[in-house]
Amino acid sequence: MKNKSLVFVLVLIIFSCKKEIRLQFSDEVLNQEYISIENEAIAFKDILKQYQGKQIVIDIWASWCKDCIVGFPKVADLQHDKPDAVYLFLSADRSKDSWKRSIKKYDLKGAHYFLPNGTKGALGDYIDIDWIPRYMVVDSQGNIQVFDAIEADDPNIRNALK
Repeated sequence: MKNKSLVFVLVLIIFSCKKEIRLQFSDEVLNQEYISIENEAIAFKDILKQYQGKQIVIDIWASWCKDCIVGFPKVADLQHDKPDAVYLFLSADRSKDSWKRSIKKYDLKGAHYFLPNGTKGALGDYIDIDWIPRYMVVDSQGNIQVFDAIEADDPNIRNALK
């Protein structure tokens, strides 16, 4: 009986530590403004609206993040295998110059936006970013299908893009 109680407590702890998975972005996240590569402010909802009806792979990254850089070839492989998806790169860089240099340096293909508050903004708070890179998939109806992948080759990403 003691072992069953211990197992129950462990299961309870494991499941209570899981992040809440959300299927939609909050109004606060949707109204947050990011900076385009052309240096123009744009609300996240307007970014998503541009790609309405398409699947979107979101890559939250920064040039100072080693794991992000290591993941770029995996993102390129995904782009090669799933070319119909939109690849939306959201940079948590500390400066726009570093962000723009890194896009060129790593030859990142896709739509690029700068998060002025990095991972501390509305998006970071809403999805509880505790690690980057962070990958998400939004389906063609605007629902979040993959919430918290930290590897670009996460099988959940490919499954969501079928």
